[in-house]
Amino acid sequence: MIPGVSENRLALVVPTLDEAGNIEKVLGELTEALSETQYEYEIVVVDDGSTDGTVEQVRDWTKRDPRIRLISRVGERGLAGAVLYGWSQSQANLLGVIDGDLQHPPELLPELLKATEEADIAIASRYAGNHGTKGWNPLRAAVSRLSTLAAAPLIYKKDLRVTDPMSGFFIIHRRCIDGLTFQTTGFKLLLEILVRGRIRKAREVPYHFGLRGAGRSKANATVAFHYLHLLGRLSRDLVLRSSEQ
Repeated sequence: MIPGVSENRLALVVPTLDEAGNIEKVLGELTEALSETQYEYEIVVVDDGSTDGTVEQVRDWTKRDPRIRLISRVGERGLAGAVLYGWSQSQANLLGVIDGDLQHPPELLPELLKATEEADIAIASRYAGNHGTKGWNPLRAAVSRLSTLAAAPLIYKKDLRVTDPMSGFFIIHRRCIDGLTFQTTGFKLLLEILVRGRIRKAREVPYHFGLRGAGRSKANATVAFHYLHLLGRLSRDLVLRSSEQ
């Protein structure tokens, strides 16, 4: 056990940017799902400068429920950076992340927590089942699949058979990443964790990726650029490590 770390406690980060139309329902469903488990937990909302009332709604929740925390980052953007910062503000031994737009089902949390009892990381996967991307338009589905295929060689070199290394909904043991540093830009934190983290066993739980409840997607050309940069850097790191062995 890492000194100072709380055992059997989950810190679940919800990164937000203008999610006023979703956050009330998200927090309600999260607390309901987590109340069905035997784990202590805290829900850490990390906001990157919302101007639509998201912060005010979350602040109201913190007054009613001490297990909900609000962290506002000033002058910083990036989902990966928000998640990493939220984790750094907790002493929980289990670290999780879920989107704040209702596309990830909170009711899956008990099953993910159960999976961490026998694995280093539990991942909600869109591709482990048969209908995880049902309802997507063909272009979006194709881009997602190509992005996943591009990452596959990096994962297989670690003998991890993960169908959805791009997932934004997962729970990991702190010991697997403690002391490591990760890219704070972009959206694809899981991929870097799988490649660089101390992970020997991963477990996937299938789910259907839902439609956004309100607001708009944060995906854009900049996100794509950060992803390509990450792929290149991880590939170089693996080549370097192989040459040193």
